[in-house]
Amino acid sequence: MQYIGVDIGGTNLRVGVVEKSKVIHEKRVLADFSHICQSNSPEIAWQKIIAITSQTLLDVLNEFPDCKAVGIGFPGFIDPQTASIMQSPNLPGLFDVDLVGGIRKLIHCPVFVENDALAASYGEYCLLKEANLISTNDSMIYIGLGTGVGGGFIHKGEVFSGEHGVAMEVGHIITYQGGRPCGCGNKGCLEQYASASGVSISYYESKKIQLTAQQIADLAFDGDSDALEAYENAGRALGMALAHIVKVIDVSDVVIGGGMSQAWSLFEGAFNDQLDRDLIPVLRGKVKCHVSTTFDQAGMIGAALFAEHKEKH
Repeated sequence: MQYIGVDIGGTNLRVGVVEKSKVIHEKRVLADFSHICQSNSPEIAWQKIIAITSQTLLDVLNEFPDCKAVGIGFPGFIDPQTASIMQSPNLPGLFDVDLVGGIRKLIHCPVFVENDALAASYGEYCLLKEANLISTNDSMIYIGLGTGVGGGFIHKGEVFSGEHGVAMEVGHIITYQGGRPCGCGNKGCLEQYASASGVSISYYESKKIQLTAQQIADLAFDGDSDALEAYENAGRALGMALAHIVKVIDVSDVVIGGGMSQAWSLFEGAFNDQLDRDLIPVLRGKVKCHVSTTFDQAGMIGAALFAEHKEKH
């Protein structure tokens, strides 16, 4: 059976038809939802997000009409009782909006929504499980590095979202007290340093040039010292945060995913040094970090598998 998995990001919309944990068809749309939210009223921005997402889904459903349901990974805090989007730090102005209802009315297909990082964590877990690469206790931490930083916790094979739907919002762990302002309302959050936008900010602070994380990565691979420092800064922040996370959630397996993970070699050294420095001695050497090999497909796969689970239950 086929299910559709949707990965909504700040700048991209990815839609995949998933069958037996594999993406058999993928459609990617350049949809700068962050800019849409910043340049329109919340009502207009939401209408645009619903319209773009629904039209893309209809295009895919026209090609694959036998898909049973749609699962959506959305970058925000999801109410576990109502499935409404309570807030989205990276899509400003959105509060208590009904993504499921808005899209379901337009595509006439069952729709389910989960936090994007939780969806990706479930996708990564299922793929590692199939490859027999996960520990026998079926628990795993996922950290997704993209426009922001998301996290997920799989406990005994199940997604753990918490009582209020905000479990594992690791991007909003404060790594630098009084640091850069964050969309969540605090300062110094991890995603202001370890995300793609965080890397861009770090480079801008040193060179006063606005570049994308990919452009900065290209410069770093060519030996640009300021570009290298921007990525090393991301690695240090990530290592610091993960050390604290595993002190609270004692797991052996951690997956680093998202678009930024493709430049992992640029900040792996700084990450490992900081992680080892900040871990309590009893945990050193016991945390295994896997770098995702799904090339951004984990979010789509996880959202589709989440929809399959919900549709059957």
